[in-house]
Amino acid sequence: MRLPSLLAVCLLGCIPFVPPASAEEKPKPRPVVSATETNLPYYEGEALAKADAYQKETCKLDIAYPTDVPGFATLIWFHGGGLTEGARYFPDIKDRGIAVVAVSYRLSPQAPLPSFLDDAAASTAWVLRHIEKYGGDPRKVFVSGHSAGGYLAAMIGMDPRWLAKNGISNRQLAGILPVSAQVTTHFHVKKLRGDTGESLRPVIDEYAPLYYAAKDLPPICLITGDRRVEFKSRVEENDLLAATLRNLGHPRVEFYEMGGLDHGSVVRGAAILLPKLIERLSKQTAAAPAGT
Repeated sequence: MRLPSLLAVCLLGCIPFVPPASAEEKPKPRPVVSATETNLPYYEGEALAKADAYQKETCKLDIAYPTDVPGFATLIWFHGGGLTEGARYFPDIKDRGIAVVAVSYRLSPQAPLPSFLDDAAASTAWVLRHIEKYGGDPRKVFVSGHSAGGYLAAMIGMDPRWLAKNGISNRQLAGILPVSAQVTTHFHVKKLRGDTGESLRPVIDEYAPLYYAAKDLPPICLITGDRRVEFKSRVEENDLLAATLRNLGHPRVEFYEMGGLDHGSVVRGAAILLPKLIERLSKQTAAAPAGT
């Protein structure tokens, strides 16, 4: 689904808006009351005891959550940075009745492959185990992230081995919502595995989300910028993943190419889409029979 360009949106925004006569009578939405906790280690027990100093320092998360919305949904957000840089942050969707968890993970070359994937899975497992004590519903946990963070979300959501290390099934996730993710093997992972080919030459091996396309995965929504200004091949490979999932019989796949947005600004566009996606998918999860 291709969204209108920013120019079109701006033009529409210039049209005077005349509210209906009854608009003033409608009650305003009640502000959401929220709380934030920071620097929470997501490795626990023996795993934390065995961790080195870099892992103990890095593997932490922040959580912003509503305190007056029972059974809220949660979005886990992994930052971008090519798996070699970046820092955790909250995307601009907090205080909307949705909890947001910002995760730090070990980077290359300070830690070897597949440390960042282990960390993404461990932090997700922590949320699934602990979110209920904050008032959230563990059946409504979504994984997302931008660029390299989207790659991590797609990998741990589609390849079951990462969450399985933590005693969790990837099918416990309510949805996989990567933003501008590489879904062939990540270019830095290719380097770490000794590949010397051109960076844009696609590889689809065990470190590619596309390799794990199947019909029985959680709901998947792929969001990218405009192919005219996005990273080369990024939109096309996401489109391929969406088509592959549909052709395999996956019933809940969505693909959004956001017109006018590049690889960086797509995060702002995604922040508009994600709350509505999460709300809709959460309702589907709540309505689904137990065990599905």
